[in-house]
Amino acid sequence: MNRRQVLRLGGAALVATASAGCSSAGGSEDVTRVSMAENFAFDPKRVTISAGTTVRWINDSEVGHTVTAYDGQIPSDAAYFASGGFESEKAARNDVSGGLLVAGETYEHTFDVAGTYEYVCIPHESSGMTGTVVVK
Repeated sequence: MNRRQVLRLGGAALVATASAGCSSAGGSEDVTRVSMAENFAFDPKRVTISAGTTVRWINDSEVGHTVTAYDGQIPSDAAYFASGGFESEKAARNDVSGGLLVAGETYEHTFDVAGTYEYVCIPHESSGMTGTVVVK
């Protein structure tokens, strides 16, 4: 393979990589990213989104974290959410390791009902690791 062929292949690989994940039909995903950091905080701590938007939490630390909605602190007609797929805060608290996200793992939830949602990282609740999603 000569130098020109190598450059062509490299350029093609770069274009393929750059376009990976792009949606067809010109639409874009409504995803808001929240980081879980080493300093026991959600960043940003509070997000305001439109109904139908997905929030993607990503563990950017080496410490395990959870995303757990507080029962009674989400709209009454909204779906409960928790990493690990739990259906209640009590269930999530009874099996913390089942909802733990390790380094690099993500959890997503799509918010369809307007209102305010309060959530917590159970292992780091005493450190103040809480967050809020406001859906307009």
